[in-house]
Amino acid sequence: MRISIVIATKDRAEYLDRALESFGKQIGAPSFEVVVVDNGSTDATPHVVEHAKAAQRYEITYVYEERPNRGAARNRGIAAAQGHLVLFCDDDVYAPPGFLAAHDAAHTVSNVVVNGPILNVPSYHERPKPSLPNYSRAFFCTCNVSVPKVALDAVGGFDEQFHLYGWEDTELGVRLREHGMRAKFAWDAYIWHIKPPADVTLESELQKAMEKARMAVRFVQKNGSARVRSATGAHRANLLRAKTLERLLPWFAGVATDERFPPAARGFARAQLLDGVYTVELARALERAG
Repeated sequence: MRISIVIATKDRAEYLDRALESFGKQIGAPSFEVVVVDNGSTDATPHVVEHAKAAQRYEITYVYEERPNRGAARNRGIAAAQGHLVLFCDDDVYAPPGFLAAHDAAHTVSNVVVNGPILNVPSYHERPKPSLPNYSRAFFCTCNVSVPKVALDAVGGFDEQFHLYGWEDTELGVRLREHGMRAKFAWDAYIWHIKPPADVTLESELQKAMEKARMAVRFVQKNGSARVRSATGAHRANLLRAKTLERLLPWFAGVATDERFPPAARGFARAQLLDGVYTVELARALERAG
């Protein structure tokens, strides 16, 4: 087996169904399997997987991880994977026909982590090609990344102490880099990331910002390097903004949710609100941690 695709999912059966469909339409792909890790779903996820097993020609393995923990779910997927390469992606993706072949072709040496462009689109009907804005310097992003399984095993996989949203993939990337792995960006290994505007609510984004700030503290406690502090915002120049931002949050929230303002103004206020909430919560979490 050349590639094991690991998808951690929770209560997103309709998205998962389309992702599995896209892997059945690959052209020129090496031998591959999909490992679906059900992270405590209560919807039709098991049924979707059973249907895909019967409908698709590739091998599908179903694993259940009850704990609501992305790192634990993906570690279960790694343990079940049979492939030389492990390719992580989300359940709300749709892979173009050459996706797996492109990842495979990019692994020309044994010590690379291959990331591809992630194209956020509002629906399955939008299928653009990647362009310069889709380039990313991220070392390890679990929406679209492949790495030799032996490297994941060598560094111990994901840290399951990252039990809320955020930073668990970046932190694993730091350990892979320290292990001698090198980043490679493969333009042909792009994937469409389905993000309907109705699903990206302000409430859900605010919750993610709060959780990500709390997990940033875990990251800094584990690795307090200047690089990590810069990436998480846990440095003096950024934290000094917290008091000012806290006073501005109600104003940003008001503009972001008031339809009397033009879309550009609401979008700007929304971005500032999310940044402010993250920074204020980060400062509080660092203070609580001592």
